[in-house]
Amino acid sequence: MATHPSPDLAQVMEAEAHGVAFLLHHPPDPGRLLAFLDPYLLEEGDHPIPEAAREEDLVVGSTPALTAAYRTVVRVARSSAAVLIAGESGTGKEAVARTLHRMSPRRDHPFVPVNCAALPEGLLEAELFGYERGAFTGAVGRSDGRFGRAHGGTLFLDEIGEMSVGLQAKLLRALETGEIDRLGGGAAKVDVRLVAATNRRLEGRISEGLFREDLYYRLSVVTIPLPPLRERPSDLIPLAEHFAALFARRHGREIRALSAEALAHLRKRSWPGNVRELRNVMDRAVLLSRGGVIRSVDLGAFDEAPHLAAVGPGEGQLGYPPTLSLAEVEERHLRRVLAHTSGHLGEAADILGIHRNTVSSRVRSLGIDPANPLDRTGTGGPGTLPAP
Repeated sequence: MATHPSPDLAQVMEAEAHGVAFLLHHPPDPGRLLAFLDPYLLEEGDHPIPEAAREEDLVVGSTPALTAAYRTVVRVARSSAAVLIAGESGTGKEAVARTLHRMSPRRDHPFVPVNCAALPEGLLEAELFGYERGAFTGAVGRSDGRFGRAHGGTLFLDEIGEMSVGLQAKLLRALETGEIDRLGGGAAKVDVRLVAATNRRLEGRISEGLFREDLYYRLSVVTIPLPPLRERPSDLIPLAEHFAALFARRHGREIRALSAEALAHLRKRSWPGNVRELRNVMDRAVLLSRGGVIRSVDLGAFDEAPHLAAVGPGEGQLGYPPTLSLAEVEERHLRRVLAHTSGHLGEAADILGIHRNTVSSRVRSLGIDPANPLDRTGTGGPGTLPAP
């Protein structure tokens, strides 16, 4: 605590930078002092959190479905068999892949992740398989690609269902021969364990001609399904405690407990973004908490129907005012579709009926952040759109 006759903004900012909890007028008023101290006092019903959390403690939870998944991880970790991890976005597929790598004989070699949905087809091919000098404009030297970087270790291909059929054929050949063909003609032997992940039903993609059946069988020697967070209600609070402890240590904050109201607030949420969403909420709560206890106000407001379109004043049944240009309507709709798919470009492309590369190009040209598509503050737009 610091005291000043009349703290100004500069003093308040300096105090905040030095971790000063609050400033009081001098002499302090007992009532205000008690009000300031209240967030720091534990109350009956407050839930203590672990004092420490390690970044490598990736497995948190004990529900039967999660336990079954990690039992499978233990059984197959020491082999080099390909593994396919299936689950909704944000369920922790990469965490499972990293655990699999950490428990395998390859643990001392690289774990190399690639998000297949984040890169256009041409760039993804170059990133995966590498290239020779002069293979294309800008190729000023040879690259071993992600396969080469993962030699001896594990290559993790996230969102494998978004890979083009043509690139799937090249991937299949690499898996069957243990050899990659770099762009520009070079070839190299590689020794990698492939772990893939998807939030789609690949069987459906096969029937649509969008995924090779032979590659599917090659990837799914072992399949590990992950449950969404809504099907793990008993894991919710342990996960929240884990993230609170993790971010408190990372941000240098002394967080001792979650209030009963905060716990109730967390349990009301349906968590469409799964564990990733909970992690982000707890990160923000730790940063915004004014005391040693995370309270419901620190968690922010939850929209209990985040995927339902919100219609503002004057927007009518269309969801937007009739004075917008066609380009403005297109941008608004694209943003809402991306919010509905949690920023997943492939799913957005399916909804819009266009190619994923077209969606990717429009996202870049409009300056849209797929992780936060409703925020227009960085693009010169008039603020945040209503949630879809």
